[in-house]
Amino acid sequence: MLRTPESAPARPLIIGHRGASGYRPEHSESAYRLAFELGAEFVEPDIVATSDGVLVVRHENEISGTTDVADHEEFRDRRTTKTVDGQSLTGWFTEDFTWDELSTLRTRERLPKLRPDSAKHDGEEPILRLSDVLGIIDEESERAGREFGVVIEIKHAAYFQAAGLDLVPILIRELLRSGWNERPARLVIESFELGALDRVRESGLRGKLVFLAERIGAPADEPIGDDPKRSYGWYRSDDGLDLLAGRVHGISVAKGDLLRLDALGNAVGPTTLVERAHARGLSVYTWTLRPENRFLNLGFRSSLSPSEWGDWSGEFGMIVESGVDGIFVDHPDLGAQIVAPGFSA
Repeated sequence: MLRTPESAPARPLIIGHRGASGYRPEHSESAYRLAFELGAEFVEPDIVATSDGVLVVRHENEISGTTDVADHEEFRDRRTTKTVDGQSLTGWFTEDFTWDELSTLRTRERLPKLRPDSAKHDGEEPILRLSDVLGIIDEESERAGREFGVVIEIKHAAYFQAAGLDLVPILIRELLRSGWNERPARLVIESFELGALDRVRESGLRGKLVFLAERIGAPADEPIGDDPKRSYGWYRSDDGLDLLAGRVHGISVAKGDLLRLDALGNAVGPTTLVERAHARGLSVYTWTLRPENRFLNLGFRSSLSPSEWGDWSGEFGMIVESGVDGIFVDHPDLGAQIVAPGFSA
């Protein structure tokens, strides 16, 4: 179940980030099944919508980097430019396709230069709906004889709502239909937009709610109602945590927000964020733990090669020492190693 400060275990929850996305193209069936084999307890699908209101699992609604859509001659005319949460993007967008059309696409590795072994699996698998992922979790739970869980991220909620595809009621209907509303200990809903989480809470949906906070910028739905516009940094302040404590169960932050740096940018220990959040009854989760030098703090890099693995166990260990309740990992086996009793970096 989702960890809470009152019953926090000696180790954090291991969450497979888009499945085992360090080994297989993200959000593919093999990535999700492999995540559980490698030690993940929960997995994290991101949800966006099709033109006919089907929730599909993609990190972004622009899909040229993670599918073969550009190779489909019949979809060439769908290429367009849109502004999503203030960012101009050119490509192909899920909301311009029906599910039947998207089901013809195949997954691709998002970072082929960094993860060539994963890229070898390009084109092997179709993209998935949220309903497919929930079915995989049920199957893997039965196979393993234990109950696995899901962390569902609502992507670009305000953007989709303005486009007439409100993700919140679509998600609620899917969870009610599939019976996942009856599994609150295994269900987490997260979003970078607090307004979306407010609406999920007000619906009476069971499960835990987690607010995602980027390092910089502000949520796309700010300001909410009559409140002033608030940055992600403000939400990590004491005042921000006070507000969140009355509206969500936890906060999920970039790992850099848990690492205290010296003048050279080297991580030297944890910040006070976990301690301050726990004092308000909030769980804390962090993303994304990855072993490649490109993603590690300067002090843990082994070389100038971005794809070479550095001292991942040193960085992961420092983050775990902060007291964090859950870690999002691309390589669930590394997460399992770092939280194992007696593991030494």
